[in-house]
Formats: sequence, C-alpha cells, structure tokens
Amino acid sequence: MKEIVIIGAGPAGLTAAYELLNGKIDAKITVLEAENQVGGISKTVCHNGNRMDIGGHRFFSKDDSVMEWWSNMLPLQGAPSADDIILNKQKPFKENGKNPETEDEVMLIRERVSRILYLRKFFDYPVSLRPETFINMGFKNTVRAGFGYIKSVFVKREEKSLEDFMINRFGRPLYEMFFRDYTEKVWGLHPSKISASWGAQRIKGLSLLKTIKNAILAPFSKGKSQKSKETSLIEQFWYPKFGPGQLWETCAEKCEKLGADIVKNARVTDVETKDNKIISVTYEKNGEKTVLPCDILVSSMAIKDLISALKNVPENVSEVALNLPYRDFITVGLLVDKLNLENKTKIKTVGNIVPDTWIYVQEPEVKVGRLQIFNNWSPYLVSDFKNKVWIGLEYFVNENDELWNMSDEDFISFAKNELISLNIIKDENVFDAVRFKVKKAYPAYFGSYERFDEVKNWLSSFENLYCIGRNGQHRYNNMDHSMLTAFYAVKSILNGGENKQDVWNVNVEESYHETKKASEN
Repeated sequence: MKEIVIIGAGPAGLTAAYELLNGKIDAKITVLEAENQVGGISKTVCHNGNRMDIGGHRFFSKDDSVMEWWSNMLPLQGAPSADDIILNKQKPFKENGKNPETEDEVMLIRERVSRILYLRKFFDYPVSLRPETFINMGFKNTVRAGFGYIKSVFVKREEKSLEDFMINRFGRPLYEMFFRDYTEKVWGLHPSKISASWGAQRIKGLSLLKTIKNAILAPFSKGKSQKSKETSLIEQFWYPKFGPGQLWETCAEKCEKLGADIVKNARVTDVETKDNKIISVTYEKNGEKTVLPCDILVSSMAIKDLISALKNVPENVSEVALNLPYRDFITVGLLVDKLNLENKTKIKTVGNIVPDTWIYVQEPEVKVGRLQIFNNWSPYLVSDFKNKVWIGLEYFVNENDELWNMSDEDFISFAKNELISLNIIKDENVFDAVRFKVKKAYPAYFGSYERFDEVKNWLSSFENLYCIGRNGQHRYNNMDHSMLTAFYAVKSILNGGENKQDVWNVNVEESYHETKKASEN
C-alpha cells in the first residue's frame, strides 16, 4: 500500500484527496491542514450566527467537469430559496432538485451583480456601455475614454508590465479611472511594477472590445450557455446554501468516510528527500512532531514554506522562493440595520438593499478594497436577513504592517469610520462587528517572481512531488483552476506519473480562457 501525503485541506488538497479515494488506488491518504478548519481561503467563518465568506467565491467554471463535481457534492436547488419566495423570483431551477427551505446540502442559483464605487457613483463591473456609465463619467471623461481606447487599438505598447497590459485593452483614460488606483490598493504596488503575467492570469480574455461585443449580442443570447462568456461577464452563478466552506466541509466528511485521515492544526516542518524523491514528511501538532513515510507528496502549501521545509535546496532556488511576494488579507464583518446606499436598479431585493454581491471601492481616500453584502450571496448566511444587513469590508495588506498589527478593536473602528466617510453606513446602525486575518491570500507577480521558473523547474525534478493550487504553484488561480490542478495531478498519479507537467499548465493555455468552440458548447 502506498503512502500518499497531501499538504493543505483547501480546494486543491481536498479535491485531490477525494479524486484519489475514488480512483481505485491502493493507498493510505493523509491530509495535513495547518489551520483548525478546512477550506483554505474558501472557508466560511461564523460569528454570532452570521456566516462570512472569506474573499467571496462564485461557483462558475468553463470546465464542465468542475461544474459536475460541484453539483455532485452539493445538488442544485429545485425550489425557491427564502429570498426567492419573498421576491417571487423565477430561476432555472433543476427538475427534482433540492429545496433549500427544507434541506441544507444544496447549491443555490444566484444573480451576479458586481459594481464599482467611484466618485461616489456606481459603475458596472466590468465597465459597461450603458447610458448611466457615460452620465456618471461626465462628457469630458467620456470623450477622453473614447479617444484613449481608439488610440490603444492602433498603438500597442510592449507588454512589460501590468500597466502596459491594461492600457492595451482599455486605453489610458479608462485604465487611470478604473484600474490603476484599485490595483495599487490590492497589491501595494503601482501596476507599472507588476508583471504583465498577472493580466494574462486573471483578465486575459477580458477587454473593452469583448465588453462591447457582449453588450451588442446580449439581447440575442438569452437562454444560451454562459460558458462562452468571460467569468467577469456571467449573469448567474452557483453558491452553497451556507457559503463555500460548506462544500469543502462536505467534501472533507466524504473523504474521511472513504478512509482519508485529515489532521488539522498540523504544521509541516520538514520534507525529506533521497535520489530525487520525497521519502517523508514531518508535521508538528500540539508541540509534538510526527514523521510520515511518503511515496507521493501532493503539496498545496505556499512555495515559500515548502522550500523552507526541504533540505539541500540550491542557493538560487532558495533565494527566489524565500523572496516570493504575497498579499495578506483582512476582512471586517459588520452587522447593520440598513445601508445608506440607494437601490436604483431594477433588481428586486429583500429590504430593497443594493443587489451587489461585491462592490469594488475605487475611492482613493480609503483603504478598503471591496465591500461584500452577504445577504445577496445567500440569505442563509444571515441570521435575520429580513431585518439586518451583514457586510464584509476587505483590506489587502502585508503581514506585520501597520494595519495587520492593529488590535481588533482599533481596526474595526478604523473600518467603520471609512464606510461612514463614504456615507455607506452610520455609526448608530452598527449592531455587531468582527475581524478575521488571512496570511498569504494572494500570490503576487513582482519581485523575485520573474525568476519563478528556477523554482518550478527544481521542484519538478522530484518525480513523486505534485504542486497544486493557488499557493502550491504561486499562481493567482480561481477556485476552479485550483481544482483542475488537482484533477491533473491525480490523473498523473493513477497513470504512474505520466503527463506530470500538465499540472503546471492549468490556466496557462489560451484555449481555457477564450470562448469555447461551437463543437464544445
């Protein structure tokens, strides 16, 4: 019997465990999770009966195998949810699907509404061509944006940086209005100093031309598959009744029933190698160290931490890996009785709150990057969704910087005051608050990242090591991409190590991002 060790019980690690357990392999599978909760940054945390999605996760993928996997784990809803009933909303419910009012293991169908708050006004995200956009921008900015875009069509910049990448697709005026400051808020660095690889990773298939095309064709695409659209342009998505963490907790339970050993609060300290193979993994829990023999290692831990755990690392590899940059994450949950934001859309909501799941805060005078409204993700996240609004304020920080080191009380006060300054809430409307911090939430594309291939190539030399997931590959993957790395890793393992390099190619191939061919729809 083989000994397979999986580091990390997030989407990539748990997907790998589940697929291996269902892959008819004679192996003992141990999953080591450093935290006391599974799900990674896709976990859901609960505070006084209100659940918070760390980061916000839309369940949508262009890959049919991922969509099928999700629906097998949590079946799609076949009857209205609590807010659907109140609002009398009609959705493409699944025939004989689950009723979220009577069953918990269910995936909801939700409307995608994400907007940008800029100049104290709402803009569609991505920026649309509706009259409201031009009215909010004003005549002068609209003319500038139009000429700027036309110039970008005919005069292309060499794409050395993320700034070049964005200007080539949107023109300089739109870039300066809607991308530059927000990108710097997220990454703590000007876009001119960030690799163009970030754009290729996250927004390769999105441009103003594609937005125009989508707007023109929208009236003719009703009822057609969303898979032909870029992820940022989809109109609906799936979402677990109790948040993304529910799906991964369900997956973990199924893995344990199938025989996996999931060890929480287990911090990996050492990875031993011999003759280009991993032979053991040591983890520490409650001050005690345990050594696990290892025939195959599947790692979703941060590359920086994996390299620290390995021995005899070449100097150049160590230098690059230990200096890989990350952005850390802080979110503040606020329970309020109302928002000062007026719902001027045609979308009906309970309490007539704004319909957004996310609001991208472009206002440069505040540090908050995004605002989540959990009522709109799922009414079941909020203990009293009819009378209260549960919101999340997202901050992108560096571990041990000024914001990270603030006390919970001081940071919550700081966050509240930012929303008050934007006239989004009033202090007297806040009933409850909490802060959560997440380390290494976003692998960054600057600094030593430009030499990342040196690390990747060395790690690839270990024939029984598979690096998967966002942090496991230092790649800003979406959740479905992280799962696909696990799919390919398991496929390679079950086939004796064949096509091992495919694991690194997820979300790199152009065909994955672009519109599917007609034969694939």
